[in-house]
Amino acid sequence: MSVYFFDSSALVKRYVRETGTDWVRAITDPAANYKIYIAEITGVEVLAAITRRIRTKSISKTDADTASKQFRYDFAKQYKVSEIPGSLIAAAMDLTENYQLRAYDAVQLAVALEIDAQIKSVAKTVPAAAAPTLTIVSSDDELNVAVIAEGLILEDPKNYP
Repeated sequence: MSVYFFDSSALVKRYVRETGTDWVRAITDPAANYKIYIAEITGVEVLAAITRRIRTKSISKTDADTASKQFRYDFAKQYKVSEIPGSLIAAAMDLTENYQLRAYDAVQLAVALEIDAQIKSVAKTVPAAAAPTLTIVSSDDELNVAVIAEGLILEDPKNYP
């Protein structure tokens, strides 16, 4: 079974047309029945990315409002939102120093690593064919370097024009 962790750079593609939007929408379509994890900070980051596009005039206020409303619904109903306890903040601080990541990118990676550890723990208790695997979905080049360095599976929606 496939399980995905979306960082903000990838998830925003579901709500605003960019390279990779069709691929992201296919993965996040509820009918696909994948588990989609996000960090709780993703709510702030995605809404900020949508509203920034109003300022740059790449989308209209009406389209941004529609995208924001849909994201808020999905945030509440579809995604598995991971809270960020102090232990993950400490891990993110280490990741920032190790990879020179921006603050929220380090938090995203810390959350993804925690989810990966939980999934691997569950995978030990089921037959190999039924074992879930976590794929990190990110379009942030600097974060992607750290994801690969940490040995996680990565998909970049920019590879799916």
